[in-house]
Formats: sequence, C-alpha cells, structure tokens
Amino acid sequence: MSRKNKRTMAIVARFMIMGFLLSLLGGCATAPPERFSQVTRASVGEQRIQRVSLVASNYWFRPERIIVKAGVPVELSVRKEPGIIPHSFVIHAPEAGINVNVELNIKPKVIDFVPQKAGIFEFYCDKSGLLESHRKMGMTGIIEVTQ
Repeated sequence: MSRKNKRTMAIVARFMIMGFLLSLLGGCATAPPERFSQVTRASVGEQRIQRVSLVASNYWFRPERIIVKAGVPVELSVRKEPGIIPHSFVIHAPEAGINVNVELNIKPKVIDFVPQKAGIFEFYCDKSGLLESHRKMGMTGIIEVTQ
C-alpha cells in the first residue's frame, strides 16, 4: 500500500471515530418530552400491589416522580431504552425500607419492596459518562411515599 493510501485511510479512520463520538455525545444530550411533568401515581392492582413502570434513557428517567403509599407492596418494573450507554437504577433509603441497586437492560427488571415510611426519596443512575456522572447530568428522580 502506498504512503498516500495509508495517509488517506488514517484520515478517514479519524473522521469515523470523531463522528461516532459526536453521535454518542449528541444522543446523551436529549431530554425526554415533557421532562418536568412526568409524575405517576402507582396503580393498585390485584392482590393490593402498587405497580409502576419506569424507563431510563439518555440522562433521564420517565416518569421522574413516582407516588406510592406506605405499607403497601410496590412492584416497580424498570428498563432502559435500546442503546449502548449503560444505566442503573439506585435508591438508598433504608429508613423507608427501600434499598435497590440494579443494572438496567432493555428487558424490564421487576423490583419489589414495601415502603415503610412517608417521605421523598431520590433515585438515580450511578454510571459515569465521558465527562461526568449520569446523576450529575440530571439522571435522577423521586419516589414520594405518602400515608
């Protein structure tokens, strides 16, 4: 291979890598529609279980605020949207009987817990991006436990 062809291939490879990195960064900056109005009150279904579904994507959760009742079992179905960016779901509220740290996939994971006390508790993604943590970039939400 000639020197000119090697140089051309190196330039093309650099542009491809830069394009890939920019597409990752561009995808990470998207916000969900109606980000600040995503509130869901858990529905009470069969066997008196509160059920809620949650989706994680590029630095956001939908819904970002979930309301449940204390003392009633919760079944939280959590998944991430397809893509290469890893996400997790973490909530550390032992005083309320909630302690979760799971890796997310496109297949929903079901998390069961019984909130023991009323309050507002943050959930978040503990993964890190290229520049900073997903949590610092706004990938957080609230579980509000009512009486």
